[in-house]
Amino acid sequence: MDISVIIPLLNEAESLPELATWIERVMAENNFTYEVIMVDDGSTDGSWNVIQELHEANNSIKGIRFRRNYGKSAALNTAFEACKGDVVITMDADLQDSPDEIPELFKMVKDDGYDLVSGWKKVRYDSKLAKNIPSKFFNWTTRKMSGIQLHDFNCGLKAYKRDVVKSIEVYSEMHRYIPVIAKWAGFSNIGEKVVIHQKRKHGVSKFGWNRFVNGYLDLMTVNFMSKFSKKPMHFFGSMGTLSFLVGIIITIVLICQKLHNLANHVEGFRQVTDQPLFYLALLAMVFGLMLFLAGFLAELIARNGSDRNRYLISDRIE
Repeated sequence: MDISVIIPLLNEAESLPELATWIERVMAENNFTYEVIMVDDGSTDGSWNVIQELHEANNSIKGIRFRRNYGKSAALNTAFEACKGDVVITMDADLQDSPDEIPELFKMVKDDGYDLVSGWKKVRYDSKLAKNIPSKFFNWTTRKMSGIQLHDFNCGLKAYKRDVVKSIEVYSEMHRYIPVIAKWAGFSNIGEKVVIHQKRKHGVSKFGWNRFVNGYLDLMTVNFMSKFSKKPMHFFGSMGTLSFLVGIIITIVLICQKLHNLANHVEGFRQVTDQPLFYLALLAMVFGLMLFLAGFLAELIARNGSDRNRYLISDRIE
């Protein structure tokens, strides 16, 4: 099979028939063998009934239905496990992503050798205050932290080699960082393509400010996991060592200061335990020991994890 098109959706019943017809036309024009996997993420507007009708008319359209709303990451991860195409293309169901982009995305992965190609909605029709400005700030931060030079990490229109989607796990709200996760998994040939962004025809946007906040929390999680998931003691141990040394040095300085005052018969100096700096030093040492303990516990968890020796192999000769 040439292409798997994955479409996560929530309450998009009005858009699905037009989207399915559009995809079918593009596939027929380019003689692609394909499947379309629509993942209904707990819709309440009859989207599942529409998917069933579309499947009866075209058995290349398949459906997965969640019992409740689990989020876009869960929908993508489930579809990644089920898809069979050599090239996997994800797109949103709201008709803001154009299926006419599929042939060029397929070519960039299949012929040009990209592991992943991310769409870039260079011209957007979203409200600047609600989504456009936060999106630019979010993308700038992600570029700086990940080193991946993409303009639009959160664009729903992406193309992947099959090996990529079968090698990564997407959970929580990590769908925003799939390029970062793919790079962490060893797929570093990541490209970008300017794509058309269309105005929404039906329904309402699912964007909320809580997603903007959660996005940065997930970014810190991805950044930490990519560097320290198999060696957590390197992070906690170094921070603990630094904190403990600061506390020890301050304590030694205070003790030396007291001994100096005693040797020179200085009157009226404060005892070590009467100085606030001593308690800050004590706090730093306790904090350092706690970080060490956290590092040891994290190492125990990592060592006993089922994926502790799971490494991605690209080729093998036997």
